[in-house]
Amino acid sequence: MKKLNHLSKLSILTLALLSSSAAYAQALQLNGTQLTTAQVAEFAANKNEKVEIAPEAAQKVSHSFDLVMEAALQGTAVYGLNVGVGWNKDKPVFKEVKGRRTLDEELLALSRRFNTSSLHAHGGGIGEAMPAQAVRAGMLIRLNEMLGGETGTQLSVVEAYRDFLNHDITPVVPEKGSVGEADITLASHIGLAMIGEWFVDYQGKRMPAAEALKLAGLKPIEPVGKDFLSILSTNALTAGQAVLLAEETRHYLEAATAVFALSLEGYNGNVAPFLAETTELRPFPGMVKAATDIRAALDGSYLWQQSDGRALQDPLSYRTMAYALGNAWEAQAALEEALHIHINASDDNPAAVASDKPAEKAADSHNQLHKYQVAGDVHGAIYPTANFDMLPVATRVENLNVALTRLAQNIVMQTIRTENPDFTKLPRFLAGPENEGHAFGAMQKPLVALYAENRQLAMPVSLDTFAMAGNIEDTGNNAPLAVNNLQRILGNMYSLSSIQLLHSAQAVDLRGKVALGKTSAKLLETYRAQVKFVDQDRIYTPDFAAGVQVLHAFTQPATK
Repeated sequence: MKKLNHLSKLSILTLALLSSSAAYAQALQLNGTQLTTAQVAEFAANKNEKVEIAPEAAQKVSHSFDLVMEAALQGTAVYGLNVGVGWNKDKPVFKEVKGRRTLDEELLALSRRFNTSSLHAHGGGIGEAMPAQAVRAGMLIRLNEMLGGETGTQLSVVEAYRDFLNHDITPVVPEKGSVGEADITLASHIGLAMIGEWFVDYQGKRMPAAEALKLAGLKPIEPVGKDFLSILSTNALTAGQAVLLAEETRHYLEAATAVFALSLEGYNGNVAPFLAETTELRPFPGMVKAATDIRAALDGSYLWQQSDGRALQDPLSYRTMAYALGNAWEAQAALEEALHIHINASDDNPAAVASDKPAEKAADSHNQLHKYQVAGDVHGAIYPTANFDMLPVATRVENLNVALTRLAQNIVMQTIRTENPDFTKLPRFLAGPENEGHAFGAMQKPLVALYAENRQLAMPVSLDTFAMAGNIEDTGNNAPLAVNNLQRILGNMYSLSSIQLLHSAQAVDLRGKVALGKTSAKLLETYRAQVKFVDQDRIYTPDFAAGVQVLHAFTQPATK
């Protein structure tokens, strides 16, 4: 996710500026159920913002950990505590102290060593470090997930997530190595930093984790029981990246709508396909929203006035733009909805579900559920789950990838049409009056190249799985790869819209003094402050880059 820094630079800056007042405001309080994707994006962008744990959530965490300890006392298999640590099966896991069972200290010591060893064994990432805001987003999500009270981890581990975020300690996490069935080989680096190993970025400076903990006045955690599983068995890092990209997609679609409005004005297009009278005849929600946005962007435009030179039917790439934009909006909303569920739920395996009273079927030893239930000083159950499967998010990311690429097709076709005088009645390739050169003639090639790349990136990857772990892990979803593809597609979309913006601004200026829509006029004014009219052939590479920056910084005009 190296390019996420570049991709979201101005959008993240905007979020940071909007939230700068939060530096001294009340901390973001998490309880495990009410975190929003917007809060994740804002928190990730603002290192001054603090997070705190709701008291009732802390109590749930402690209760869940007590359940795991009680399960071990009752002889229930707890991986990392009384299973998988080399403990002799014929040796008791507890001892009597004043008539009460307590876990044997030797067993706990073995469990701590096993936890540390497991963090080592799963530390296998590849590539450059994820951007700090992506890791912060992932850690905030994991903290919130843990506060639901199903992880069975120590409160001190949960508090470590809080403390790392509040002290601006960001573990260095490689960008690759997860297949989407929990980011176990990546999230391990967070756990390693928490025990004082590996490396972190502390207040912007990279250093050994042990040094950062000392500077921040924090102590390393001592994971025990299923603590290491709670750190590893999560897709929070992938979810964090997906949240940031979902928010970025929202911003891009708003900017792309403004560019299209300017393009339609440069083309002298027909607004009929975007009228409420036509869209309500087939009211797909995303399409209706997109058409409404287009009309708003064109408020005050000359396109609302009759023109003898205007075609009755424009090319499909123009006429169907509300459908292309609307399809992307619906895909973005579907991803956001899935992420909202994900970041407020447990993706742990196993899940430690504490209860205030014994389960009704706990006494029935022949019932399958009896195997998972715990009845003692603490009641509940420890269930095996498949909640680490990121498929609901992965497929929605893939859907968004396809939707954006389909939108790219419209943008490419629209831009190429603006160069054709048969459609626009403007000079070929939008050449300026004094330009006897090539104008934009060669600029169709980067458009088509970007579209071809997006088509490749939009291919589904959730099907490309392979059996691992002795054929137990025989399927997957490749959510991290799908998210990485989204990041690349979105970067290309900004570039495509930048090229379209160059053409649209040129076409509008060639038309002379025409009234523009409120939104498109503002966009043109902002753009022309950075990119001048093309009166003679020049190098367009800087113009493309400047256009991307303008689009990242785009904001909707204030409404009355």
